[in-house]
Amino acid sequence: MPRASARHILVKTEEQCQSLKTEIENGASFGELAKQHSQCPSGQQGGDLGEFGRGQMVKEFDAVVFSAPVGKVQGPVKTQFGYHLLEVTKRSD
Repeated sequence: MPRASARHILVKTEEQCQSLKTEIENGASFGELAKQHSQCPSGQQGGDLGEFGRGQMVKEFDAVVFSAPVGKVQGPVKTQFGYHLLEVTKRSD
């Protein structure tokens, strides 16, 4: 079964999500921005969600995590919780 490790930043608006993505693309630390802005408790660990299998996260999240290139920030990804920036840190098939 495929497994992945990822980190994310969860915010309320698409605009804030896009703004944070731009900051990361310009050299800001994903982990530091997660600590400052993420509304998910994982933000305190730099957004780290640990390792999980396909189907353990909401479908929009799952679709990105199991298809996106490792190490490239994806998003904004809209889910029922808000808007996410996602970065797959490791994946095994």
